[in-house]
Amino acid sequence: MGLKKINDRVFYYPHQPETDRPMLAYLKGDKIALAVDAGNSADHVDEFYKSLEVEGLRKPDITVITHWHWDHTFGMHHIHGLSLAHHKTNEFLESEKAKLSDNAYMQFLKKDDKCLNREYANNKEIVIALSDIQFEKELTLNLGGITAKVFHAESPHSEDTVLIYVPEEKILFLGDSTSEDYFNNGYMDKDKLKALNRLIECTDCQYCILGHTDPLTKSDLLDYLKSILS
Repeated sequence: MGLKKINDRVFYYPHQPETDRPMLAYLKGDKIALAVDAGNSADHVDEFYKSLEVEGLRKPDITVITHWHWDHTFGMHHIHGLSLAHHKTNEFLESEKAKLSDNAYMQFLKKDDKCLNREYANNKEIVIALSDIQFEKELTLNLGGITAKVFHAESPHSEDTVLIYVPEEKILFLGDSTSEDYFNNGYMDKDKLKALNRLIECTDCQYCILGHTDPLTKSDLLDYLKSILS
C-alpha cells in the first residue's frame, strides 16, 4: 500500500481497518508541509513517512490532530516536527496518560479493543504525548501556496473535534466527526450531527475526507448524513 494523490498539493495514506489505523493526510505547502493526524503507533508513523519518501516528499513540519482517540494520537510521540491540537485534546490525553500508569488499565484496553491489541501485540509499548501547540477556537496556517484553516467544531463523536479546511483545494478534513460517540455506548447525538451537517453544507468544498474511509465528494457525504438524520 502506498501514498495516494488527490492533486499536486494533497496526498493521503489509506486507512487500515485490521488495526484501526486511520487515513493520514499530507498537505504540500511551499513553506510548510502539514500532516493530518499522528497515527496509532510509532510503526504507523514510520510506514507513513516511508510512503512520503518514496514520492520524494519531505516529512511534515506540523501535524494537526483531529481528536484524542488512540488511533489518531498514539503515534504523536514519534512524529517529525511539531504537533498541534485543541486544548481539550490535551486534557483527554493527559487523563489517559495517567490511567496508563496502571498496568491493569493497559490490559483492559487491549482486552476491550481487538484492534489496539493487534497493533500493540508482543508487549509493544504505548506512549502518549501531548501536543506541542494547543489552541481554543481556530487558527489559520499559511503553508505557502495553500492555506489550512484549523478550527474546533461541534460533533457527535468527540468534544475536542477539529476540522481542517483547505479553501484553495476545496477540501475539508473531518476526522471521525460524523461518527457516534464510542465512549458513550455508541450514542449518536443527532442535534450535534445536524449542526455538523449544516457546517459541511455551508463549506465551499469538493471533497470531504474522513478518517476511516476513502475520500468522498461533498454531495456523497451529505447524502449519507441525510440518511442518518431522516
